Amino acid sequence: MAKLNDKDYDIVSVIYHSSQAAEICSKYVQDAAREGDKEAEQFFHDVQDKNESLVARGKDLLRSRM
Repeated sequence: MAKLNDKDYDIVSVIYHSSQAAEICSKYVQDAAREGDKEAEQFFHDVQDKNESLVARGKDLLRSRM
């Protein structure tokens, strides 16, 4: 198994934090929908999608290093 260095642990950290951001944005989407704010709902949904994309990219990048 390959040894992880600092930048690889940094990638793991970004994966974790992006995953957390995507999860919390899911709640924010629901809050905005409940209040009928379509603009905020779309914004939070977009942020959620971007973070989910970063999680996938980070996992692919990390996988290629192991």
